[in-house]
Amino acid sequence: MAAMTDNLVSTLQQTLNETDPDIARVLDSETVRQNIGLELIASENFVSSAVLEAAGSVLTNKYAEGYPSRRYYGGCEHVDVAESLAIQRARALFGAEHANVQPHSGAQANMAAYFALLKPGDTVLGMDLAHGGHLTHGHPLNFSGQLYKIVPYGVRRDDERIDYEAIDQLAHEHRPNLIMVGASAYPRVINFERIRHIANEVGASLVTDMAHIAGLVAGGVHPSPLPHSDIVTTTTHKTLRGPRGGLVLCRNNHAKAVDKALFPGVQGGPLMHVIAAKAVCFQEATQPAFVDYQQQTIKNACRLGSALQDAGFRLVSGGTDNHLILVDVFSRGITGQVAEKALGLAGITVNKNAIPFDENPPMVASGIRIGTPAVTTRGMAEPEMDLIASYIARVLASPDDEQISNIVRSEVQLLCQKFPLYQTLQD
Repeated sequence: MAAMTDNLVSTLQQTLNETDPDIARVLDSETVRQNIGLELIASENFVSSAVLEAAGSVLTNKYAEGYPSRRYYGGCEHVDVAESLAIQRARALFGAEHANVQPHSGAQANMAAYFALLKPGDTVLGMDLAHGGHLTHGHPLNFSGQLYKIVPYGVRRDDERIDYEAIDQLAHEHRPNLIMVGASAYPRVINFERIRHIANEVGASLVTDMAHIAGLVAGGVHPSPLPHSDIVTTTTHKTLRGPRGGLVLCRNNHAKAVDKALFPGVQGGPLMHVIAAKAVCFQEATQPAFVDYQQQTIKNACRLGSALQDAGFRLVSGGTDNHLILVDVFSRGITGQVAEKALGLAGITVNKNAIPFDENPPMVASGIRIGTPAVTTRGMAEPEMDLIASYIARVLASPDDEQISNIVRSEVQLLCQKFPLYQTLQD
Protein backbone atom coordinates (compact mmCIF):
# COMPACT_ATOMS: atom_id res chain seq x y z
CA MET A 1 0.00 0.00 0.00
CA ALA A 2 1.58 3.23 -1.18
CA ALA A 3 -0.15 5.16 1.58
CA MET A 4 1.78 3.14 4.14
CA THR A 5 4.96 5.13 3.36
CA ASP A 6 3.35 8.50 4.09
CA ASN A 7 5.07 10.58 6.74
CA LEU A 8 2.69 10.59 9.71
CA VAL A 9 4.13 13.63 11.44
CA SER A 10 1.32 16.15 11.86
CA THR A 11 0.48 19.25 13.83
CA LEU A 12 -1.57 17.08 16.20
CA GLN A 13 1.39 14.81 16.92
CA GLN A 14 3.70 17.77 17.47
CA THR A 15 1.13 19.12 19.92
CA LEU A 16 1.15 15.77 21.71
CA ASN A 17 4.94 15.98 22.03
CA GLU A 18 4.50 19.27 23.84
CA THR A 19 1.45 18.32 25.91
CA ASP A 20 2.32 14.77 26.95
CA PRO A 21 5.82 13.66 25.96
CA ASP A 22 5.40 10.36 27.83
CA ILE A 23 2.52 9.24 25.61
CA ALA A 24 4.26 10.72 22.56
CA ARG A 25 7.20 8.43 23.29
CA VAL A 26 4.84 5.45 23.53
CA LEU A 27 3.47 6.22 20.06
CA ASP A 28 6.98 6.72 18.73
CA SER A 29 8.23 3.45 20.22
CA GLU A 30 5.25 1.49 18.94
CA THR A 31 5.68 2.93 15.45
CA VAL A 32 9.30 1.82 15.51
CA ARG A 33 8.33 -1.64 16.80
CA GLN A 34 5.84 -2.10 13.99
CA ASN A 35 8.41 -0.95 11.43
CA ILE A 36 11.33 -3.14 12.42
CA GLY A 37 9.56 -6.38 13.38
CA LEU A 38 7.54 -9.09 11.69
CA GLU A 39 3.90 -9.03 12.81
CA LEU A 40 2.61 -12.59 12.50
CA ILE A 41 -0.33 -12.49 14.90
CA ALA A 42 -3.24 -13.69 12.77
CA SER A 43 -5.71 -11.17 14.19
CA GLU A 44 -3.54 -8.10 13.60
CA ASN A 45 -2.98 -5.93 10.55
CA PHE A 46 -1.91 -2.44 9.50
CA VAL A 47 -4.49 0.13 8.46
CA SER A 48 -3.98 2.75 5.77
CA SER A 49 -3.12 6.35 6.50
CA ALA A 50 -6.66 7.27 5.45
CA VAL A 51 -8.15 4.98 8.11
CA LEU A 52 -5.76 6.43 10.71
CA GLU A 53 -6.78 9.95 9.73
CA ALA A 54 -10.48 9.21 10.11
CA ALA A 55 -9.98 7.38 13.41
CA GLY A 56 -8.01 10.31 14.83
CA SER A 57 -10.41 12.98 13.59
CA VAL A 58 -12.66 15.59 15.20
CA LEU A 59 -15.53 13.09 15.02
CA THR A 60 -14.23 11.78 18.34
CA ASN A 61 -15.87 14.88 19.88
CA LYS A 62 -19.42 13.99 18.84
CA TYR A 63 -22.00 12.13 20.89
CA ALA A 64 -24.63 10.46 18.71
CA GLU A 65 -26.75 8.00 20.65
CA GLY A 66 -29.32 6.40 18.40
CA TYR A 67 -29.19 5.89 14.64
CA PRO A 68 -29.01 8.21 11.61
CA SER A 69 -31.99 10.60 11.58
CA ARG A 70 -33.10 9.13 14.95
CA ARG A 71 -30.60 10.60 17.43
CA TYR A 72 -30.98 11.64 21.04
CA TYR A 73 -28.61 14.57 20.48
CA GLY A 74 -28.60 17.56 18.19
CA GLY A 75 -25.80 18.48 15.82
CA CYS A 76 -25.61 15.02 14.22
CA GLU A 77 -26.18 16.08 10.61
CA HIS A 78 -22.59 15.34 9.59
CA VAL A 79 -22.01 12.18 11.59
CA ASP A 80 -25.29 10.89 10.17
CA VAL A 81 -23.69 11.08 6.73
CA ALA A 82 -20.63 9.15 7.92
CA GLU A 83 -22.67 6.38 9.53
CA SER A 84 -25.05 6.15 6.58
CA LEU A 85 -22.08 5.76 4.22
CA ALA A 86 -20.60 3.05 6.44
CA ILE A 87 -23.93 1.19 6.47
CA GLN A 88 -24.40 1.43 2.70
CA ARG A 89 -20.83 0.34 2.01
CA ALA A 90 -20.96 -2.59 4.43
CA ARG A 91 -24.21 -3.86 2.89
CA ALA A 92 -22.81 -3.57 -0.64
CA LEU A 93 -19.44 -5.10 0.26
CA PHE A 94 -20.92 -8.24 1.79
CA GLY A 95 -24.27 -8.44 0.01
CA ALA A 96 -26.22 -7.98 3.24
CA GLU A 97 -29.79 -6.78 3.62
CA HIS A 98 -29.03 -4.87 6.83
CA ALA A 99 -25.89 -3.64 8.59
CA ASN A 100 -25.24 -2.17 12.02
CA VAL A 101 -21.83 -0.49 12.15
CA GLN A 102 -21.95 0.61 15.81
CA PRO A 103 -20.42 -2.34 17.73
CA HIS A 104 -17.29 -1.27 19.57
CA SER A 105 -15.84 -4.78 19.17
CA GLY A 106 -16.53 -8.23 17.80
CA ALA A 107 -17.51 -9.39 21.29
CA GLN A 108 -20.24 -6.76 21.49
CA ALA A 109 -21.39 -7.64 17.98
CA ASN A 110 -21.79 -11.22 19.18
CA MET A 111 -23.59 -10.07 22.31
CA ALA A 112 -26.07 -8.14 20.18
CA ALA A 113 -26.67 -11.21 18.02
CA TYR A 114 -27.37 -13.35 21.07
CA PHE A 115 -29.67 -10.71 22.58
CA ALA A 116 -31.56 -10.37 19.29
CA LEU A 117 -32.29 -14.09 19.01
CA LEU A 118 -32.19 -15.62 22.49
CA LYS A 119 -33.47 -15.42 26.04
CA PRO A 120 -31.22 -16.12 29.05
CA GLY A 121 -31.04 -19.86 29.61
CA ASP A 122 -31.50 -20.79 25.96
CA THR A 123 -29.25 -23.47 24.49
CA VAL A 124 -26.36 -22.58 22.18
CA LEU A 125 -24.21 -25.00 20.21
CA GLY A 126 -20.80 -23.33 19.85
CA MET A 127 -17.25 -24.25 18.90
CA ASP A 128 -15.06 -25.12 21.87
CA LEU A 129 -12.36 -22.50 22.54
CA ALA A 130 -9.88 -25.32 23.06
CA HIS A 131 -10.57 -26.51 19.51
CA GLY A 132 -10.26 -23.10 17.86
CA GLY A 133 -13.46 -21.30 18.84
CA HIS A 134 -13.77 -17.95 20.59
CA LEU A 135 -14.46 -16.80 24.15
CA THR A 136 -17.86 -15.43 23.10
CA HIS A 137 -18.92 -18.78 21.67
CA GLY A 138 -19.62 -20.18 25.10
CA HIS A 139 -16.62 -20.07 27.40
CA PRO A 140 -17.82 -20.34 31.02
CA LEU A 141 -15.95 -17.18 32.07
CA ASN A 142 -17.56 -15.15 29.28
CA PHE A 143 -21.06 -13.65 29.24
CA SER A 144 -22.04 -16.25 26.64
CA GLY A 145 -21.25 -19.11 28.98
CA GLN A 146 -22.88 -17.38 31.94
CA LEU A 147 -26.16 -16.42 30.28
CA TYR A 148 -26.81 -19.45 28.08
CA LYS A 149 -26.64 -23.22 28.25
CA ILE A 150 -23.65 -24.06 26.08
CA VAL A 151 -23.14 -27.32 24.23
CA PRO A 152 -19.61 -27.32 22.74
CA TYR A 153 -18.53 -28.96 19.51
CA GLY A 154 -15.04 -29.38 18.12
CA VAL A 155 -12.74 -31.12 15.69
CA ARG A 156 -12.00 -34.77 15.06
CA ARG A 157 -8.88 -36.15 16.69
CA ASP A 158 -7.64 -37.89 13.55
CA ASP A 159 -7.59 -34.96 11.11
CA GLU A 160 -8.28 -31.95 13.40
CA ARG A 161 -11.12 -30.71 11.21
CA ILE A 162 -14.63 -29.78 12.34
CA ASP A 163 -16.66 -32.88 13.15
CA TYR A 164 -19.89 -32.16 11.28
CA GLU A 165 -21.34 -35.56 12.16
CA ALA A 166 -20.90 -34.73 15.84
CA ILE A 167 -22.57 -31.33 15.32
CA ASP A 168 -25.50 -33.12 13.73
CA GLN A 169 -25.78 -35.56 16.63
CA LEU A 170 -25.42 -32.86 19.30
CA ALA A 171 -27.99 -30.67 17.58
CA HIS A 172 -30.58 -33.43 17.42
CA GLU A 173 -29.85 -34.45 21.01
CA HIS A 174 -29.93 -30.98 22.60
CA ARG A 175 -32.22 -29.10 20.17
CA PRO A 176 -30.33 -25.79 20.53
CA ASN A 177 -32.03 -22.46 19.98
CA LEU A 178 -28.93 -21.22 18.18
CA ILE A 179 -25.84 -22.65 16.50
CA MET A 180 -22.79 -20.35 16.62
CA VAL A 181 -20.34 -20.85 13.76
CA GLY A 182 -16.87 -19.37 13.39
CA ALA A 183 -13.43 -19.64 14.93
CA SER A 184 -10.37 -17.75 16.06
CA ALA A 185 -7.83 -20.49 15.43
CA TYR A 186 -9.18 -22.80 12.73
CA PRO A 187 -7.16 -22.89 9.49
CA ARG A 188 -9.75 -24.54 7.25
CA VAL A 189 -12.84 -23.45 5.33
CA ILE A 190 -16.03 -24.03 7.30
CA ASN A 191 -18.94 -25.68 5.53
CA PHE A 192 -21.60 -23.07 6.32
CA GLU A 193 -24.19 -24.72 4.08
CA ARG A 194 -23.92 -28.03 5.91
CA ILE A 195 -24.39 -26.41 9.32
CA ARG A 196 -27.35 -24.41 7.99
CA HIS A 197 -28.97 -27.69 6.98
CA ILE A 198 -28.44 -29.04 10.50
CA ALA A 199 -29.88 -25.86 12.02
CA ASN A 200 -32.97 -26.13 9.81
CA GLU A 201 -33.54 -29.73 10.88
CA VAL A 202 -33.65 -28.80 14.57
CA GLY A 203 -35.27 -25.38 14.22
CA ALA A 204 -32.22 -23.43 15.36
CA SER A 205 -31.07 -19.97 14.32
CA LEU A 206 -27.59 -19.75 12.81
CA VAL A 207 -25.11 -17.00 13.66
CA THR A 208 -21.70 -16.88 11.99
CA ASP A 209 -18.80 -15.00 13.53
CA MET A 210 -16.55 -14.34 10.54
CA ALA A 211 -14.17 -11.97 12.33
CA HIS A 212 -11.03 -13.69 11.09
CA ILE A 213 -12.08 -14.28 7.50
CA ALA A 214 -14.12 -11.12 6.80
CA GLY A 215 -11.49 -9.64 4.51
CA LEU A 216 -11.15 -12.91 2.62
CA VAL A 217 -14.94 -13.01 2.20
CA ALA A 218 -15.05 -9.37 1.06
CA GLY A 219 -12.30 -10.11 -1.45
CA GLY A 220 -14.19 -13.09 -2.84
CA VAL A 221 -11.44 -15.59 -2.02
CA HIS A 222 -13.38 -17.45 0.69
CA PRO A 223 -16.98 -18.75 0.78
CA SER A 224 -19.40 -16.27 2.31
CA PRO A 225 -21.52 -17.24 5.32
CA LEU A 226 -24.13 -14.57 4.46
CA PRO A 227 -26.44 -16.78 2.35
CA HIS A 228 -26.60 -19.41 5.10
CA SER A 229 -26.80 -17.30 8.29
CA ASP A 230 -29.54 -15.43 10.10
CA ILE A 231 -26.94 -13.03 11.49
CA VAL A 232 -23.27 -12.57 10.67
CA THR A 233 -20.91 -10.76 13.03
CA THR A 234 -17.36 -9.62 12.46
CA THR A 235 -14.61 -7.34 13.55
CA THR A 236 -13.45 -4.67 11.14
CA HIS A 237 -9.73 -5.15 11.68
CA LYS A 238 -7.90 -8.45 11.06
CA THR A 239 -8.09 -9.42 7.38
CA LEU A 240 -10.54 -6.58 6.62
CA ARG A 241 -7.73 -4.12 7.41
CA GLY A 242 -9.88 -1.48 9.08
CA PRO A 243 -10.02 0.11 12.54
CA ARG A 244 -10.57 -1.94 15.67
CA GLY A 245 -14.32 -2.38 15.95
CA GLY A 246 -17.28 -4.61 15.16
CA LEU A 247 -20.06 -5.04 12.60
CA VAL A 248 -23.36 -6.93 12.48
CA LEU A 249 -24.92 -8.05 9.19
CA CYS A 250 -28.32 -9.68 8.99
CA ARG A 251 -31.49 -10.27 7.05
CA ASN A 252 -34.18 -7.62 7.15
CA ASN A 253 -36.43 -9.72 9.38
CA HIS A 254 -33.83 -9.46 12.16
CA ALA A 255 -32.89 -5.80 11.57
CA LYS A 256 -35.08 -4.24 14.29
CA ALA A 257 -34.09 -6.85 16.87
CA VAL A 258 -30.38 -6.40 16.10
CA ASP A 259 -30.52 -2.61 16.24
CA LYS A 260 -32.48 -2.66 19.52
CA ALA A 261 -30.09 -5.22 21.01
CA LEU A 262 -27.09 -3.08 20.08
CA PHE A 263 -28.58 0.21 21.25
CA PRO A 264 -29.84 0.57 23.90
CA GLY A 265 -29.33 -3.10 24.79
CA VAL A 266 -25.55 -3.44 24.69
CA GLN A 267 -24.05 -0.01 24.10
CA GLY A 268 -24.65 3.69 24.59
CA GLY A 269 -23.10 6.29 22.32
CA PRO A 270 -21.36 5.03 19.19
CA LEU A 271 -17.74 5.92 18.42
CA MET A 272 -18.28 8.16 15.40
CA HIS A 273 -14.58 8.54 14.59
CA VAL A 274 -14.25 4.75 14.42
CA ILE A 275 -17.44 4.44 12.35
CA ALA A 276 -15.99 6.94 9.87
CA ALA A 277 -12.81 4.87 9.74
CA LYS A 278 -14.93 1.76 9.12
CA ALA A 279 -16.56 3.55 6.17
CA VAL A 280 -13.08 4.24 4.76
CA CYS A 281 -11.99 0.63 5.09
CA PHE A 282 -15.19 -0.62 3.43
CA GLN A 283 -14.46 1.74 0.54
CA GLU A 284 -10.87 0.48 0.31
CA ALA A 285 -12.15 -3.10 0.24
CA THR A 286 -14.04 -2.42 -3.00
CA GLN A 287 -10.84 -1.67 -4.91
CA PRO A 288 -9.27 -4.28 -7.25
CA ALA A 289 -6.02 -4.12 -5.26
CA PHE A 290 -7.89 -5.45 -2.22
CA VAL A 291 -8.76 -8.66 -4.08
CA ASP A 292 -5.11 -9.06 -5.06
CA TYR A 293 -4.14 -8.51 -1.45
CA GLN A 294 -6.50 -11.20 -0.15
CA GLN A 295 -5.32 -13.67 -2.76
CA GLN A 296 -1.72 -13.01 -1.77
CA THR A 297 -2.57 -13.36 1.93
CA ILE A 298 -3.76 -16.93 1.32
CA LYS A 299 -0.82 -17.72 -0.98
CA ASN A 300 1.55 -16.46 1.69
CA ALA A 301 -0.11 -18.55 4.40
CA CYS A 302 0.12 -21.68 2.27
CA ARG A 303 3.73 -21.01 1.37
CA LEU A 304 4.74 -20.22 4.95
CA GLY A 305 2.98 -23.35 6.17
CA SER A 306 4.67 -25.54 3.59
CA ALA A 307 8.07 -24.08 4.43
CA LEU A 308 7.53 -24.73 8.13
CA GLN A 309 6.51 -28.31 7.36
CA ASP A 310 9.70 -28.72 5.32
CA ALA A 311 11.58 -27.49 8.39
CA GLY A 312 10.01 -30.28 10.44
CA PHE A 313 7.07 -28.60 12.13
CA ARG A 314 3.66 -30.22 12.39
CA LEU A 315 0.73 -28.05 11.32
CA VAL A 316 -2.65 -28.62 12.93
CA SER A 317 -4.98 -30.14 10.30
CA GLY A 318 -1.99 -30.53 7.98
CA GLY A 319 -2.07 -27.02 6.50
CA THR A 320 -4.33 -24.06 5.83
CA ASP A 321 -7.08 -22.81 3.55
CA ASN A 322 -7.07 -19.25 4.85
CA HIS A 323 -4.78 -16.64 6.42
CA LEU A 324 -3.64 -18.53 9.51
CA ILE A 325 -1.52 -21.48 10.52
CA LEU A 326 -1.64 -23.32 13.82
CA VAL A 327 1.78 -24.82 14.52
CA ASP A 328 2.28 -27.66 17.00
CA VAL A 329 5.59 -26.73 18.64
CA PHE A 330 5.19 -29.13 21.55
CA SER A 331 5.90 -31.96 19.14
CA ARG A 332 9.36 -30.36 18.88
CA GLY A 333 9.78 -30.37 22.65
CA ILE A 334 8.92 -26.73 23.45
CA THR A 335 5.74 -25.03 24.58
CA GLY A 336 3.87 -22.25 22.86
CA GLN A 337 4.82 -19.97 25.74
CA VAL A 338 8.52 -20.63 25.18
CA ALA A 339 8.17 -20.26 21.41
CA GLU A 340 6.32 -16.94 21.68
CA LYS A 341 8.99 -15.47 23.96
CA ALA A 342 11.93 -16.73 21.89
CA LEU A 343 10.49 -15.45 18.63
CA GLY A 344 9.61 -12.13 20.24
CA LEU A 345 13.24 -11.62 21.22
CA ALA A 346 14.12 -12.20 17.58
CA GLY A 347 11.68 -9.54 16.37
CA ILE A 348 8.96 -11.97 15.30
CA THR A 349 5.60 -11.48 17.01
CA VAL A 350 3.31 -14.51 17.32
CA ASN A 351 0.93 -15.71 20.02
CA LYS A 352 0.94 -18.94 21.96
CA ASN A 353 -2.22 -20.91 21.25
CA ALA A 354 -3.84 -24.12 22.38
CA ILE A 355 -4.08 -26.91 19.83
CA PRO A 356 -6.92 -29.44 19.75
CA PHE A 357 -6.70 -31.98 22.59
CA ASP A 358 -3.89 -29.93 24.14
CA GLU A 359 -2.19 -31.48 27.16
CA ASN A 360 -0.82 -28.12 28.33
CA PRO A 361 -2.84 -25.36 30.06
CA PRO A 362 -3.90 -22.39 27.89
CA MET A 363 -1.31 -19.96 29.26
CA VAL A 364 1.42 -22.47 28.39
CA ALA A 365 -0.12 -24.08 25.29
CA SER A 366 1.36 -26.51 22.81
CA GLY A 367 1.08 -24.33 19.74
CA ILE A 368 1.61 -20.94 18.20
CA ARG A 369 -0.84 -19.19 15.91
CA ILE A 370 0.69 -17.50 12.87
CA GLY A 371 -1.05 -15.32 10.29
CA THR A 372 -0.01 -13.53 7.11
CA PRO A 373 -2.34 -10.47 6.85
CA ALA A 374 0.12 -7.94 8.27
CA VAL A 375 3.22 -9.06 6.37
CA THR A 376 1.15 -9.21 3.18
CA THR A 377 0.01 -5.62 3.78
CA ARG A 378 3.69 -4.67 3.83
CA GLY A 379 4.08 -6.16 0.35
CA MET A 380 5.81 -9.41 1.22
CA ALA A 381 5.21 -12.46 -0.96
CA GLU A 382 6.31 -16.09 -1.31
CA PRO A 383 10.11 -15.53 -1.25
CA GLU A 384 9.76 -13.63 2.02
CA MET A 385 7.65 -16.44 3.47
CA ASP A 386 10.53 -18.84 2.87
CA LEU A 387 12.85 -16.45 4.72
CA ILE A 388 10.42 -16.04 7.61
CA ALA A 389 10.06 -19.82 7.94
CA SER A 390 13.84 -20.13 8.11
CA TYR A 391 14.00 -17.47 10.83
CA ILE A 392 11.35 -19.29 12.87
CA ALA A 393 13.07 -22.65 12.44
CA ARG A 394 16.46 -21.30 13.50
CA VAL A 395 15.12 -19.59 16.61
CA LEU A 396 12.98 -22.51 17.76
CA ALA A 397 15.79 -25.00 17.21
CA SER A 398 17.61 -23.22 20.06
CA PRO A 399 15.03 -21.08 21.86
CA ASP A 400 17.37 -20.24 24.74
CA ASP A 401 20.30 -19.18 22.55
CA GLU A 402 20.57 -15.40 22.84
CA GLN A 403 23.21 -15.19 20.11
CA ILE A 404 20.90 -16.81 17.55
CA SER A 405 18.06 -14.51 18.61
CA ASN A 406 20.28 -11.47 18.08
CA ILE A 407 21.44 -12.64 14.66
CA VAL A 408 17.90 -13.38 13.50
CA ARG A 409 16.64 -10.07 14.88
CA SER A 410 19.21 -8.26 12.74
CA GLU A 411 18.14 -10.22 9.67
CA VAL A 412 14.47 -9.49 10.42
CA GLN A 413 15.23 -5.77 10.62
CA LEU A 414 17.05 -5.85 7.28
CA LEU A 415 14.08 -7.60 5.69
CA CYS A 416 11.63 -5.10 7.15
CA GLN A 417 13.67 -2.17 5.82
CA LYS A 418 12.85 -3.41 2.32
CA PHE A 419 9.13 -3.18 3.09
CA PRO A 420 8.73 0.10 5.01
CA LEU A 421 5.57 0.71 6.94
CA TYR A 422 4.82 3.96 8.80
CA GLN A 423 7.58 6.50 9.23
CA THR A 424 8.69 7.06 12.80
CA LEU A 425 7.40 10.09 14.61
CA GLN A 426 10.80 11.78 14.52
CA ASP A 427 11.11 11.71 10.69
